[in-house]
Amino acid sequence: MKTPDFSRRDFVKGLSAATMGALAAGYPHQLFAEGSVEKLAATADTVIVLWMGGGMAATETFDPKRYTAFEKGMNPNTVLSTFPSIPTTVDGIRFSEGLERVAKVMDRGTLIRSYTAGDLGFILHSRHQFHWHTGYAPPQSVACPHIGAMISRTLGPKNPAVPAFVNIGQRFDVGEGEELKAFTSAGFLGSEYGPFNVAYPDSAKDVVTPPGGMSPGRFENRDRFYRRLADASPVGQLGSGYQKDSLVRSLDSAHRLLSSSAAKAFDLTLEKPETIAKYVPRGWDFSKKLGSDMTREGTYEKANIQRFGLGCLLARRLAEVGARYIEVTTEYIPFLNWDTHERGHEKLVNMKVAIDGAIAQLVLDLEERGMLERTLVIVASEFSRDMMQEGKPDKPVVDQVPLPDKIETLTQYGMHRHFTDAGCVLMFGGGMKRGHLHGVTADERPCKTIKDRVVIEDLHATIYRALGISPKLSYEIEKRPFYVTRDGVGKPINSLFAKAV
Repeated sequence: MKTPDFSRRDFVKGLSAATMGALAAGYPHQLFAEGSVEKLAATADTVIVLWMGGGMAATETFDPKRYTAFEKGMNPNTVLSTFPSIPTTVDGIRFSEGLERVAKVMDRGTLIRSYTAGDLGFILHSRHQFHWHTGYAPPQSVACPHIGAMISRTLGPKNPAVPAFVNIGQRFDVGEGEELKAFTSAGFLGSEYGPFNVAYPDSAKDVVTPPGGMSPGRFENRDRFYRRLADASPVGQLGSGYQKDSLVRSLDSAHRLLSSSAAKAFDLTLEKPETIAKYVPRGWDFSKKLGSDMTREGTYEKANIQRFGLGCLLARRLAEVGARYIEVTTEYIPFLNWDTHERGHEKLVNMKVAIDGAIAQLVLDLEERGMLERTLVIVASEFSRDMMQEGKPDKPVVDQVPLPDKIETLTQYGMHRHFTDAGCVLMFGGGMKRGHLHGVTADERPCKTIKDRVVIEDLHATIYRALGISPKLSYEIEKRPFYVTRDGVGKPINSLFAKAV
């Protein structure tokens, strides 16, 4: 059956209805299927997702093809990669130029080159990001939980004082913020399992510190007043009884964090400058503030390079004190970062500077601390890109970006269109194989998957399996099961694991 095309307005309307449904939802009962969480041996305890929001072009990063240097008047159909390839520490696996540090740790990783995004009709970034993070194509009749919330609810916190699900680097007051908020939540599971959001990692300590000038006594009084207000609110005003109780429990968790020594993990100023410099190009001066730099015209891209590195350092610190699921994003804002509809090559130069050292150092630091084997690090994006092809070769969709017959300027040189038939997912630790390659893509356009295709249901099943969670596990909501993978059909990709599972 053909997937209907949804406009952004239709998408938001559908999500709003699902959100209202979540507020009215009662207690989500966990249903244990055969091979449930209690019977599976986990290979990982923690997940860190490094999110390349906006569509990371595989042929410009982890699946390079034939390089074509820029020439004025060149035919765009001849351009497969705008960077030459470089060797990695694994024979037969090459990356794109600009990822030299990640290439040096590839012997610790597993690379999937055959991730295929869902057929969702007209391609919208927020819809595909919804699909990746929940496993379900929007809109849905219920508010689908983010994978981080599902993990938080199923496994519980590793440290009661530390949020189980932390989201770093994404603002919700810019671009498609409302659409992103729709899936960056616990949905029907309740507020207590939702994300602890940190937009600016350099100021993370401020998020876990009472407002300046507020005495401890005044802070306690404000907390007690809010609880009385929530308790006095009739059922329905703040959602169902379960949702209201979940909100109060989320307040308990926040209060526990504020009064815990674990809150120091949010303070990046405690790190040595030489450590920060390994994550962040040219280091970072904490007397500055990313927030101001990222709103001034002409400074966003430079500041965002620093932000991702600081986010990865913060993720390492939070993993050390017991966070269960941590996501660090390069931030999705339309037409910025990986959303390379123009100035594609130039933007990717900056994005590689942002991620190369940060990803590699995170892997090395986790390894040095003896944490990598039990921490699953995932580098992913909603889909890939191609100069010419929109969508899939066998399922074309409307072209969203006009392309000239000849490339005359550097602004036209790079990967412009949304390509969903092949993309890369890079995984480290968490019981995955080392120096392993999964999937093959065509060397000529269309550079589609030709072997070992991976879809979101199976990718999620693999992540859940690493954590000891069955892909058939479900929660009963509105008298029907909601599975952690769509309809429980996800199957772990067992060949990715270092040991038989």
